[in-house]
Amino acid sequence: MFRMKGAVPPMITPFTRDGEVDYKGLEILVDFLKERVDGLFITGSYGSGALMSVEERKKVAETTIKTANGKIPVIVQTGSTNNRTTVELTKHAQSIGAQAVSAVGPYYFKHNEDSVSYFFDDMVKAVGSAFPVYVYNNPQFQGYPMSLQLLKRLKNLGVKGMKDATFDILLHATYQRTLKDNAFDVVLGTEAMWLSARALGCEAFVPGLANAFPEIIRKMYLQGMANDFEACRQTQFEVNRMREVMYLAKSTQLAIYAMLELRGVLKAYPRAPFIAASEDEKKAIREELTKLGVL
Repeated sequence: MFRMKGAVPPMITPFTRDGEVDYKGLEILVDFLKERVDGLFITGSYGSGALMSVEERKKVAETTIKTANGKIPVIVQTGSTNNRTTVELTKHAQSIGAQAVSAVGPYYFKHNEDSVSYFFDDMVKAVGSAFPVYVYNNPQFQGYPMSLQLLKRLKNLGVKGMKDATFDILLHATYQRTLKDNAFDVVLGTEAMWLSARALGCEAFVPGLANAFPEIIRKMYLQGMANDFEACRQTQFEVNRMREVMYLAKSTQLAIYAMLELRGVLKAYPRAPFIAASEDEKKAIREELTKLGVL
């Protein structure tokens, strides 16, 4: 069974100044990342999946998988507000060679556990039990928490794993202890707690910062997997200082666009209503990253 391993960044989707998907920029970014990370998690929150049409999401997935060219696995976030769209995107991802799909719980409305189970059951049935479906547990973006009882129910329906974006290390410990086994994967949804999660047995995480600075994230991953917790702790502190810099752009997602430009990898824009970092914000980010010795 496929399981996520290593640093699997939630890749941003580049847009032009006019708000069109920048497919050439997307190819540049995939080429940059595929040599430096262990996989790509696309069309999620960093990837602006909720801001794109179904056809745009399909083409982003197709472009990413074609450009990755088998070098690293691609996991497509296919969640939406409804079963029909999510099933369509999930079947498409399977058909073009994605290694797995993941879906945030249906958002906007606050759904009960029966509705959420129905949503994921439709996904699993659409692609068959052999194809990995991950639940992307993100209470902030889906608008409601998923109870442990619900997650166990989804596991019994054939969901193969979870991306945990609760930012709660006690909950993550509970997931590792009660859910993870040979049939169900538990992946951390941030770089901010990798050291702690690794000590609990985690083997993969989805680090937003790795879009722009994959090298330090990969270093931290390898230190954790080697159980070199003293070195990993120092790198974790460095990473978390870099995360603090990201908030100079008002959100971590917006900071990534600025950081990629500052590194000379790619100049791209977020899609409205997000507003790109200002020149003053980019200057402040550059100054702080220079002080940290990473730029």
